[in-house]
Amino acid sequence: MESKSTAAYPTLNEQELHLVQLIRETKYGELVIMVADGKPVRVEEIKKSIKL
Repeated sequence: MESKSTAAYPTLNEQELHLVQLIRETKYGELVIMVADGKPVRVEEIKKSIKL
């Protein structure tokens, strides 16, 4: 098995770490992620959606 270079996987910044935590805590649903300058700046969690 090949070992992967750490250069291909840079460390995550604070916003990215928080985003990963939010994704892991979301058991079911939809997240909309706003990105600026290549970094996540805002996440919207869809609370209610009704299909008739």
